[in-house]
Amino acid sequence: MPEVEIRKFASVVEEVFHEGGPRATTPLRRAAVIAVIRNPFAGAYVEDIQPFMEDLKPLGLTMANRLVDLLGGDPSVVEGYGKGAILGAAGELEHGALWHAPGGYAMRAVLGDAMAIVPSTKKVGGPGTRLDVPITHINASYVRSHFDAIELGLNDAPRADEMALMLVMTTGPRVHNRAGGLAADKITGKDGLR
Repeated sequence: MPEVEIRKFASVVEEVFHEGGPRATTPLRRAAVIAVIRNPFAGAYVEDIQPFMEDLKPLGLTMANRLVDLLGGDPSVVEGYGKGAILGAAGELEHGALWHAPGGYAMRAVLGDAMAIVPSTKKVGGPGTRLDVPITHINASYVRSHFDAIELGLNDAPRADEMALMLVMTTGPRVHNRAGGLAADKITGKDGLR
């Protein structure tokens, strides 16, 4: 497979103090990193695309480490994560599926083998397309307080022969969480679910 060709990185950090309710003493921080890369499969059907996942692993680790740095450098403050991909018009949805393992395992490794599956979404679209990237708790998918999403996109990406790959991390629950369910401090941590 060809080397991953990166056109650019973009990052964003949000600090959420309130959503109409009482002001939080410590804001929820949400960070995202987007990598815009050339899609080596754009414009043609290729049967064997799985080897490209191996090529994407270093990019996943770079992005996961950038996220931790954006949130202050301490992986222990991260409580939520998610990933996504937007494929340019000459690509196909399956090309975005190649990001599942490299993006997810990179974040889990950087965070110390987090237990929960990393939620994901993907779509095909042109420059300016937006994607709602889902977020869940890093150790238990049933922790309802951490169900969230962050909308991401870039005005000039992805071009037809590109992919915009995304990773997201957060420092806690939604700022006014009160929807019940399994509490983060009640996680048993055995299966990534509860």
